[in-house]
Amino acid sequence: MTGRIVCVGNGVLDQVYEVGAMPRVGVKTTALGFRESGGGPAATAAVAIAALGGAASWWGRVGDDSAGAALRAAMTRHGVDLSGLAVVPGGRTVRAAVIVEPSGERSIIVDRSGLPSDAALLPEDDLADVAVLLADTRWPPGAEAALRRARDRGITRVLDADGGDAGVLERLTALADHVVFSQEGLTDFVGASEIEAQLRRAAARIAGVVAVTCGAAGSLWWIDDRILPVAAFPVMPRDTTGCGDVFHGAYALGLAEAMPPLEAARFASATAAAKAERGMGWDGMPGRAAVDRMIMKEKT
Repeated sequence: MTGRIVCVGNGVLDQVYEVGAMPRVGVKTTALGFRESGGGPAATAAVAIAALGGAASWWGRVGDDSAGAALRAAMTRHGVDLSGLAVVPGGRTVRAAVIVEPSGERSIIVDRSGLPSDAALLPEDDLADVAVLLADTRWPPGAEAALRRARDRGITRVLDADGGDAGVLERLTALADHVVFSQEGLTDFVGASEIEAQLRRAAARIAGVVAVTCGAAGSLWWIDDRILPVAAFPVMPRDTTGCGDVFHGAYALGLAEAMPPLEAARFASATAAAKAERGMGWDGMPGRAAVDRMIMKEKT
């Protein structure tokens, strides 16, 4: 069995509204469906890893409120280790309103202001059995401290660079040896430009593997001074919410299983596609067999 994967960062209680079309300003819109589901980059990555058969721990923060209780229950049900989770007395767990249209595209409003950011909330874990540490950018002090701890122990480090302050991104990217940007995050880091030029500029400032995910267009990877594309798997998406987070989790698991980066990227792409096809929040997370079938289907 591969070592444990620690996922550091945000967990969110998503309130998801399915609509026929994105609402217009000043017009009331009737939802076609509603559900509450877990979300957040690091938490969703941990659930994806567990669904794929990996050992996942979430190091994050929740309040001692009903939303925090719901997240803890959901993650426990999905097999994620929560021994490193901080429950903050009087804190307000992160919540998001997610609006999803029939194409699977979505718009998200997030409240992140209810929890302290102190890195002292991290557990005193020596990382002895950890193969990979994955951090998002939504808890910068926690991510920075955890990445430093993992670097000092020679552990593989993946950064989910999904946007944020340029100074924060500068500090965090310097601590990771695999940096996977969203398009928004890459623009925040190097400024607006053609995407391959952006990736080259980012790679000039970061040691190691650098990549950017591009949704249905796949992803681009800077490896050995070259840009290499990894195609997306064609599916009919039901809901793309959290698919980037699933991608990062599956990529981290691939590295933990000693896959080369491009093989791990293809594994991650298949996992994200299977998740988009299923929808259903964390309950729609694909297992290993479903991902393997998607990869084999594409090869035939």
